[in-house]
Amino acid sequence: MSSIELTPSQKNILQELVNLYRESESAVKGEDIADKVDRNPGTIRNQMQSLKALQLVEGVPGPKGGYKPTATAYDALQIQDMDQAADVPLAHNGDDIPDANVEEIDLTSVHHPEQCRAEIQLQGSIADFHEGDTITVGPTPLSKLQIIGTLEGKDDTNNKLILTIDDMRAPAGEPEH
Repeated sequence: MSSIELTPSQKNILQELVNLYRESESAVKGEDIADKVDRNPGTIRNQMQSLKALQLVEGVPGPKGGYKPTATAYDALQIQDMDQAADVPLAHNGDDIPDANVEEIDLTSVHHPEQCRAEIQLQGSIADFHEGDTITVGPTPLSKLQIIGTLEGKDDTNNKLILTIDDMRAPAGEPEH
């Protein structure tokens, strides 16, 4: 477990760097990060200097250069290596999102079924999700749980979608395990 304390701004920038790096698998330009987090490219360059000092980011020189997250960055963001993880699908307004993978589902208020919420932590960018969108998560590998909800908000810093749950489905009977 990492003991690096990041500011919300640093965490947000680092999370977008990780998301963009996963999509492209090559160095990410500061301007691309600036677009995603709605900040000035100069601000991103300044933040990258402090993230480099913390050994969370590595600079790549040259015309194809930019920034890459280090292994320490994944630890600092508490991102697990999902290469061997089971695929939990995600659909956005009915369209499957192939480059997003659900990392964690947190049912935050099951004791109030009429106002049940879920926090969905994703790998992949959450920039294109907006309040009121319909989100379908699952089925999960073991229990085959599927959650259908309406996007209520986003936590950009932690890469989470906050849903009001409209429906949850799991097959009745014994799970296949």
